[in-house]
Amino acid sequence: MNGILRHVSWRAVLISGLAAGTLFLLVDFLLAPSVLQVDAGLMLRYFAALVMGSGVLTQAGSEIILVGILVHYVLSLAFALVIAIVVHRWGLLVGIVGGAVLGLAIYSINLYTLTLLFQWFFAINSTVIILGHIVFGAVAGGIYEMFDHYDQPIINEGGI
Repeated sequence: MNGILRHVSWRAVLISGLAAGTLFLLVDFLLAPSVLQVDAGLMLRYFAALVMGSGVLTQAGSEIILVGILVHYVLSLAFALVIAIVVHRWGLLVGIVGGAVLGLAIYSINLYTLTLLFQWFFAINSTVIILGHIVFGAVAGGIYEMFDHYDQPIINEGGI
């Protein structure tokens, strides 16, 4: 595992995770109210509930939203790292398409494993969440591939 992580561009993981995580939230904030007729911030309460308990699902408060944002971006960075490990050095097209497929896989794994630990998590199963994960993966993979080479040292072919 250490050998794999040694070749990953950490700057590219950071950029791709933050960008894809932000786009995931935008998809959710824009589509959830119109498609699902739910509060746009519901997803952030679900993220917060992973560490604060299910009681926060029906509560309001800036601390709940802040915890939800923190949990979301920690997960975004972790998932971007997984995507980066898989699509590393395969090129932009594979980064985007492979990332989208991995985003769908992450959705499936999250939904069907998290519901074993948090039964209430199944309530957010929707096309909006599926779309958000696919977009997340495509953006994370594509941006990772775009920025992957920036951590590599420039070698002077003239020997100097």
